[in-house]
Amino acid sequence: MLTGTDEHGEKILRSAEENGVSAKAWVDKLVHDEWLPLLATIDIDNQDFIRTTEERHKVNVQKFLQKVYDAGFIYQGSFKGAYCVGCEEYKNKNDLVDGEGEFAGQQVCSTHSKPVEMLEENNYFFKLSQFQQPLLDHYKENPNFIQPESAKNEVVSFVSMGLDDLSISRSKAKFDWGIDIPWDDSHITYVWFDALLNYITAIGYGQDDAKFEQYWPADIHIVGKEILRFHAVIWPAMLMAAGMELPKQIYGHGWLLVGGEKMSKSKLNGIVPEQITSVFGSDAFRYYFMKAINFGQDGSFSWEDLSARYQAELANGFGNLASRTIAMVKKYFDGVIPQPGEYLEIDKKLIAVAEKASADANRLMDEVAIGDAITAIWTLVDELNNYITVSEPWVLAKDEANTERLQTVLYCSSEGLRILNVLLNPIIPQAAAKLWAALTEGKLGELADQDISEAGNWGQLGSSRVSDLAVLFPRIESKDE
Repeated sequence: MLTGTDEHGEKILRSAEENGVSAKAWVDKLVHDEWLPLLATIDIDNQDFIRTTEERHKVNVQKFLQKVYDAGFIYQGSFKGAYCVGCEEYKNKNDLVDGEGEFAGQQVCSTHSKPVEMLEENNYFFKLSQFQQPLLDHYKENPNFIQPESAKNEVVSFVSMGLDDLSISRSKAKFDWGIDIPWDDSHITYVWFDALLNYITAIGYGQDDAKFEQYWPADIHIVGKEILRFHAVIWPAMLMAAGMELPKQIYGHGWLLVGGEKMSKSKLNGIVPEQITSVFGSDAFRYYFMKAINFGQDGSFSWEDLSARYQAELANGFGNLASRTIAMVKKYFDGVIPQPGEYLEIDKKLIAVAEKASADANRLMDEVAIGDAITAIWTLVDELNNYITVSEPWVLAKDEANTERLQTVLYCSSEGLRILNVLLNPIIPQAAAKLWAALTEGKLGELADQDISEAGNWGQLGSSRVSDLAVLFPRIESKDE
C-alpha cells in the first residue's frame, strides 16, 4: 500500500511565498506536521510513503520523460488557455461556472470556485490525442478498469468527445518549482505528469527492476473523483506511450460533504480527524467512514449518526459479544476454550452463516464494496448474538448434565469470534489486536498473517486459554453527564 504527497507546482510555490518560506521548507512542514501524523491518527498501514521531491522520484521521472520523448510522443508548441492554479490544470468551458460574491462577473473553476488565469506559453506537449482510440479499446476490453460504473461512464463519454494534446512543461521564466525537463533545463515538468509517476518510481522503476516487476502492474489506484480524468485518461496514455502495462483498476471515490459541499480547507468547512478520534477512537472513525457512506459515492458526515452507530453496532453489537464470550469461557471452563461435542441444527446454522459471511466479505472487498463487505460481516455478529441468547449458556451451566452442550455452545461462540476477529482486522485494527491477544494465546500466529479468504474455514480454534479483555468500545460520556 502506497500513499504520499505530490509537492511540485505553482499552487505549492504560491502558498510557500505567502508564508514567507521556501517551497521545500513549506512542503517539509506540511508532510511532517500534517500528513504523517494523520496516518498515525487513523492507523493507516501503508508500506511506503513517496514524496515527489525525493531523489528516487525526480531521477526516474526524467528517465520516463526521456523514454517517451525518444519514442516521438512529445513535441514543442504554444498554447493559450484558462488555467486553474488550485487544480494545476487547463480548463475547458464546461469546467467553468459564473463566479459569485467577490468573484461575480468572472469565470471560476467549478471545483475551487476561484477565478482561472489566462496563460499563453511555449511548452512541450504530450500527444494525448493519439491515444483516444487505444484508451476506448482498453475501457471496452477491461470493463472493470474504471470503477464505480458512474465514474467509468463519465470517463468514456469524455474521451469519446476527443482528446487534445497535453502541455507537460512550464517555462522556468514563469516559475521553477518542479523537475527539469531532461533535454531542456529551461523548462520544468508539468506537476501532474510528474506526480502520476509516483506509482512506479516508489516501486523501483528505473533503478530496481526486480522490485518493480514484483509490484507492477498495480492492483488498484484509489483516487478522489475530481482527479479521475488524470488517472483514467492521462496516466494510462502515458504508460501506453512508454510501452508499459496499465494498472488493473482505477477507483474514483466520492466526497465527504458538509452543507452539501465538498470538505475543503479553502472553504473552512472541513472536520479535523482528531476531533473524532479524540472522542470515539480511531477504530470508530475507520468503521464509520467505511460503513456509513457508500464507497464511491458522496456522503455527509453526522456526529449523531456516528454516535448512534458507535453505541449500537460497535459497543453493544460487537464489543459486548466479545466481552461476554470470553467472560463465560473464564467463568465456566477456567479460561480454557472447550472442544465441541455433537453439532445441533442451531450450531450448523451458525457455521453456515460464518462461512457465507466470510466468503461474501472477501468477494465484496475485492470489488471495493467496502460498506457491503462490513454488512456481510455483521450478519455473523448478529447471528452470534442471537445464538448465545437462544442457547442460554448461563442456564446450561446450572446442570452438569448439560456440560457437553455448554462446551459446544462456547466453542462455537469463540470460533465465531475468531472469524470475526480476522475479518474485522482491516476495519478496526486496535480492537482486533486486543481481541486476538485475549482469544488465541498466540497459538494461531500473528493476526496480520491470517488469510482473510480462509477465515471462514470452521474449526481453527484450539484449546487456547483466554485472557482478560479490556472493554473494546468504552461508553462515551455525553456533555450533559
